[in-house]
Amino acid sequence: KVNCRLPSCLALPERDLGLVLVLLCCRSLVNGTFSEIKDRMFSHLPSLQLLLLNSNSFTVIRDDAFAGLFHLEYLFIEGNKIETISRNAFRGLRDLTHLDLRGNKFECDCKAKWLYLWLKMTNSTVSDVLCLGPPEYQEKKLNDVASFDYECTTTGRSGEPTAKGRPFSLSLSLSHCPLCLKLFHRVLQAGKFKVRAGADSVSGEGPRCTWSHSRTNAFPSLSHTGQSIVGCKAILIDDQVFVVVAQLFGGSHIYRYDESWTKFVKFQDIEVSRISKPNDIELFQIEDETFFIIADSSKAGLSTVYKWNSKGFYSYQSLHEWFRDTDAEFVDIDGKSHLILSSRSQVPIILQWNKSSKKFVPHSDIPHMEDVLAVKSFRMQNALYLSLTRFIGDSRVMKWNSKQFVEIQALPSRGAMTLQPFSFKENHYLALGSDYTFSQIYQWDKEKQLFKKFKEIYVQAPRSFTAVSTDRRDFFFASSFKGKTKIFEHIIVDLSL
Repeated sequence: KVNCRLPSCLALPERDLGLVLVLLCCRSLVNGTFSEIKDRMFSHLPSLQLLLLNSNSFTVIRDDAFAGLFHLEYLFIEGNKIETISRNAFRGLRDLTHLDLRGNKFECDCKAKWLYLWLKMTNSTVSDVLCLGPPEYQEKKLNDVASFDYECTTTGRSGEPTAKGRPFSLSLSLSHCPLCLKLFHRVLQAGKFKVRAGADSVSGEGPRCTWSHSRTNAFPSLSHTGQSIVGCKAILIDDQVFVVVAQLFGGSHIYRYDESWTKFVKFQDIEVSRISKPNDIELFQIEDETFFIIADSSKAGLSTVYKWNSKGFYSYQSLHEWFRDTDAEFVDIDGKSHLILSSRSQVPIILQWNKSSKKFVPHSDIPHMEDVLAVKSFRMQNALYLSLTRFIGDSRVMKWNSKQFVEIQALPSRGAMTLQPFSFKENHYLALGSDYTFSQIYQWDKEKQLFKKFKEIYVQAPRSFTAVSTDRRDFFFASSFKGKTKIFEHIIVDLSL
């Protein structure tokens, strides 16, 4: 037996590197004559840790070429004549730490966009990838190509797969937008303000909750740059505009728009003793009264409901403690008001509004769904659904069957912080974010009554997705924890032309 980890492999005499070595953890295919690397070509070697594919004549690397190599750490593909690398060629290489593509040059056009995005996303160390063309990028690094977002989405050269209906194309990328974009729909509907950016952020840098007044069109009216902001929520009450800003440090606050000063001023503090580690804000109304709840994720946290009493917001009901709540969702179930709380330490619980006591009381739970980060409700064809987000394992889509929520679909979600439902007219979608790979957009299939994969988008560490519609155009905001917030446009593609 030969110990063939990286140092001993590279220490082999040069004359032996031309041989095909089938060992426990190392294989070398050098100076070969095969024309392509086919799918699962090495799947019979699941223990492989190092693979040398140098100075061969293959021109194509197919999808899933390295599937089954779960332990591969080092992949060398130097000095070949590669013309095409399929976009899923490296799929399944979960332990890859080093990829060497030296001596290969690529056409850095829109067909290479996936590789450009993959290079920015991967945790592996990758050698420089040089461009053969087009002329303006010749001999430059693929990482330095800056025109993909424009040329590959707005001029029709994308090479992206088209689909019937309404695909998404990148419309705009914002470098100073916040971690978690939450547009304030009720205030927008009032026609009084325009949102520049709404925010949840932990960085404390750049604009956070920023507004423009329609009469002055001035920025900013409220620019809050506090540390560790996790949520902004706008509330419209009797033509007064309030913004609740929840943050981890320095306390949470409520701001009110002052007409005379034409800006937001601090209106009220939220007691730190009650809310110590906020994680979500949910606004709702019951019997024409306005409430909001802050989910507290601390170990001794008290998720608390606040109510408007004509003078301010006061703590109305503490729901429970010691459960590390991650999200709250207000939902109407069969004509009755409910709150669903997800938690890091128990399955999501359902609380029902009691009309007599005018408080929320425990009603039921959603079994077998521990460690849910977020819960969202949505309706399709008059049926009620939930999307439940999990960082590890499968996120779930559930449907209300008049007695309980039952699972209809599981979605693999490695590194997911959000599973956001949204709709444009008759089209229903789910956006599943991922911290480790491409985010997925699923589209509802009416015939199969399931969500099917529709499109991949790349956003660094996405934290929220928001659909925004104007009179004629539909947009989709994807916010980022680490990079730029991206805006995609939902467009109609007529394939009959």
